[in-house]
Amino acid sequence: MTSKKTLSAAFVRSAKKPGRYGDGNGLYLLVGPSGAKSWMQRIVIRGRRHDLGLGSVALVTLAQARDIALDNRRIARSGGDPMAERRKARQMPTFAEAAIEAHKELTFGNPKDGKAFLVNLETYANPRFGSLRVCDVTGADVRAAVLAIRDEKPEVARKLILRCSAVFKFAIGQGFRQDNPSTADVLSLPAIPRKSKVKAHRKSLPYTEVAGCIDAVRGSGAWAATKLALEFLILVAARSGEVRGARWDEIDLRAGVLKVPASRMKMAQEHSVPLSPRALEILREAEALRDASGLVFPSMRGKALSDMTLSKLVRELGFDASVHGFRTSFRTWAQEQTNFPFEVCEAALAHKVGDAASQAYARSDVFEKRRKLMNAWSSYLAGKRGKVVPLHAARGAV
Repeated sequence: MTSKKTLSAAFVRSAKKPGRYGDGNGLYLLVGPSGAKSWMQRIVIRGRRHDLGLGSVALVTLAQARDIALDNRRIARSGGDPMAERRKARQMPTFAEAAIEAHKELTFGNPKDGKAFLVNLETYANPRFGSLRVCDVTGADVRAAVLAIRDEKPEVARKLILRCSAVFKFAIGQGFRQDNPSTADVLSLPAIPRKSKVKAHRKSLPYTEVAGCIDAVRGSGAWAATKLALEFLILVAARSGEVRGARWDEIDLRAGVLKVPASRMKMAQEHSVPLSPRALEILREAEALRDASGLVFPSMRGKALSDMTLSKLVRELGFDASVHGFRTSFRTWAQEQTNFPFEVCEAALAHKVGDAASQAYARSDVFEKRRKLMNAWSSYLAGKRGKVVPLHAARGAV
């Protein structure tokens, strides 16, 4: 494949006469009228002749030009297109750029997970190899980044491996590389210690103190929508986002129902919430706050209240509990003070009960039974603090 070489490094340096000087493999030294020197290769690609510029002599040495010319001929002889390969090389993203593109294609159930994906890579991968072309990153590069945080932040290290792997899978799909260097067999990492997870439950008030908390909220100087939203949240035992994002078009005051769309539900299924008489009273009070946002409980700026706003009010009033903890207060009350069935109490919290098979057959949302349960909870908070809801009453209700 090679042909006789006629140029020398000395000749390339000294050549001044304008013209074209051959070297072999279609490689030529071009000397322009101004004395500028560059490399050109004449080559046949898929039956057609092309002249490829290989760069200035000031940037590409004779030896480098010969290597490039030889590689081009090998590609062309095997049926490839060296021009396409060069275009592809110019388009090759860095690892950091590939991470951003991979992030756009990935699906995250939670926006926070999507943000954490990029933050993890920007913090622990990019400083080490983010500027390298994604095709040039090696298992040794990833391994070094992982080992740097392995002992101090084992969970972060584990996620770094997975997130790097996702970027390399994207690169493989784009044709930027053929292998994934962020796999267990390539990294050959020592075992990353797993930290035992001790689940920290959110703080909740004893149910006997919830009514007192509501009284304190009502008497506070907080924004009207904040006070109404917090009491409403307690009465319906809902999650914060389900109440803060509630809209008037989701509420049927006549039927006494709030229909929370799947988009705001943790289990991604629409949930019908029965509204007790007091919950309906709160909504009638909230009608005075109606604005263009359509939100039931708008902030002073016409936007959804923040979870921090509700939490801050509870803390400032001297109650050591989280907003989510009121669901626990309700569930403990239902367990200890009533005889409503387990599945009714769980359905009130929008929890799934049983395995997939049992869920497939038990399709009722026990709505009317849940209405009686929520009415009992509202009655307890209104005037039966510390009293037990008679079991016979609960039996008759269900």
